[in-house]
Parts: sequence; C-alpha cells; structure tokens
Amino acid sequence: MTGTDSTGTAPRTPLRVGLVGYGLAGSVFHAPLIAASEDLVLAAVTTGNPERAAEARAAHPGVRVAATPEELWEGGAGELDLIVVASPNKTHVALATAALRAGLPVVVDKPLAGTAAEARELGALAEERGLLLSVFQNRRWDNDFLTLRHLLAEDALGEVQRFESRFERWRPRPKGGWRESGAAAEIGGLLYDLGSHVVDQALVLFGPVVSVYAESDVRRPGAEADDDTFLALTHANGVRSHLYVSATTAQLGPRFRVLGQRAGFVKYGLDPQEAALREGLRPVPGGTVWGTEPEALWGRLGSGESPLTGGGTPIESLPGDYPAYYAAVAAALRGTGENPVTAYEAADALDVLEAAKRSAREGVTVRIGA
Repeated sequence: MTGTDSTGTAPRTPLRVGLVGYGLAGSVFHAPLIAASEDLVLAAVTTGNPERAAEARAAHPGVRVAATPEELWEGGAGELDLIVVASPNKTHVALATAALRAGLPVVVDKPLAGTAAEARELGALAEERGLLLSVFQNRRWDNDFLTLRHLLAEDALGEVQRFESRFERWRPRPKGGWRESGAAAEIGGLLYDLGSHVVDQALVLFGPVVSVYAESDVRRPGAEADDDTFLALTHANGVRSHLYVSATTAQLGPRFRVLGQRAGFVKYGLDPQEAALREGLRPVPGGTVWGTEPEALWGRLGSGESPLTGGGTPIESLPGDYPAYYAAVAAALRGTGENPVTAYEAADALDVLEAAKRSAREGVTVRIGA
C-alpha cells in the first residue's frame, strides 16, 4: 500500500488472512467481515468445491484459492498473518492445532471443540507458542445483546433475577447435512449450534454457572440431531437463565425477557445482521451505519405492563456490530488490544453444553465444578 491516510501518516499494511472453508460460515460471515476491516485482507481461501472456488474469486478478486488447508501454512508465518477456521465442527480442533504448530495465529468458528478439555488444550498450545487463538462468537455484537448490556451497566432493571433467551426458528423440514447429523463425531444439533451462542451470552452477562438442567428432543420426522432444546442454568450469583434453542417453533417467543427487582426488559426479533449478510449486503469501512433496525422492533423496559399492548418505555436498539469482532482481532495481533473471545471462555461455555447433554440424557441436574 502507498500514500497517506487522513492523519498524514502512512497507512499500515493489512494483515493477510487465510480462510479455511467457504461454506455458509466462510462465505456469509467470515469473508465479508474480514473484507470490511481496514486492517485485514482476505488473501487466501481453501475449498475443494469448484463452484465455491469460483464464488470466492468473484466476490474477492485477487484471492488465492487452495484445495487443502495444509497449503495455507506450508509456507509458515511468512505467507499469512492469521488463519480463520470456518470448516465443519469436527475439523476445528485438528485444523487449529496444525495452524498453531505452523506458527500462525488462529480464529475458530464456534464451537471451538466438542469438549471443554479439548478447548483448554488448544488454549494451552496457543499460550505455549505465544500465538493468538480466538473464537468467533459474533453474537456478542448483536444489537439486542449490546442494548441489554448497556441497560445492565446502567442498573436500569435492578438486581436481575431471571434471564430468558430464545433463539427459535420455524423449520419443520430438516435440511440435512452435517449440522443436522446424529453422528457424535459431527458435533451437530442445535445444542452446539445455537446453544453455543445463548450459553456464551448468558456467561458474559451473569458469570459462572454452578448447575445445569436440560431437556433435549428430536422432534421433526427424519431428523437425527436435537432440534428443540431447553436449558436452565443457575449462576454463581443466583441469577437463573432459561435458554431455548429450537427449529420447531411455530410461534416465536421474545428473543430476550429479563426480569429484575425494579423493571423488566422484553425484546422481540433477531438482530438484522445475519439476514443482511445472507442477502448480500456488506458493511463498508466508513460507510453507512450497519446493524440498525426499525423502531417497531425496539425492546421495551417497564414494570407491571405488557409490551405486546404498548406497555413500558421503548428502548432504542444500539446498532449491531459484527465488524467489531475482527477489528478487535486485528488490534490483538498488533499488540494494541485484547483477544475478544479466548479459548478458555469457549471452554467455560462447553462445560455448560456438556453438562446439558448429560442432564438431558439422564434426566438429572448436573453440578459444574463440584
């Protein structure tokens, strides 16, 4: 790069990113968000699918397409500055391990691993090598989550007693593929898919969990993996989190319902960023505001009133900001910021998911750390 920026100083050379996988996660989430960062450039993509390779070259002119992940780190850290693993869940641990051993920092899509033990082993390997290992928990930058964190920071609800979070969909027919496979090795099903998000958010908001109760079902004809799951978490601070993930919800509940001693907050509707990315819209550095939603979808704050009949005070949703994740990753790589989501945070969430699997299987409440 040449020239100067608005401050009169020479701009920094973007960090070169190699993306492993160009399916849904790679093409819809990671590649566009990497491209939206002024501090990163998508230099290489791996896919063995000719159609996906053509799509990658069309969407990101100049990108190098490799057939296998190994081709990305054969040249070592001199060729790339970061590897992003957006391949099927069962490959995450092996690919992250190989990239770290090749001397490359790594971002891994959630879930980082199938078990908390594997996640902690990866974290230890990254520490041993002095390399960044971060987990893509993009929904920490959802508009509703950012808004709720702001309300809690202002103590707008008083002491929180119960947190309800729903990530529900109406998909009565299975789509198939590894995400819906019943094979344990695939790490499929909603508990590890959408459950990774709602559990991570609960931990960020209310801290460590001491007990887990779960109900998990396979409801759709022909389905193999869990498609309707409920988790009840008890946090060490006494907050109860009730979390729902489902593909079988004919009438959607509120995304968040948070009950405090003084007030409650209710919010319907999903953050708009995923839908925008799927439609081909892209965040642009310095462009128009990204991640906003209409006033009709704002949450409501109040007490003793129904938000469905206009009760409570509408709370303007803060803009969602998925690009902030990769901005934080770039800052961490340059030594000017912290890792936005560590392997150990991912391991804490996996402790909960593993406890939920056992709870649902055995019909018991599972203590964590006991």
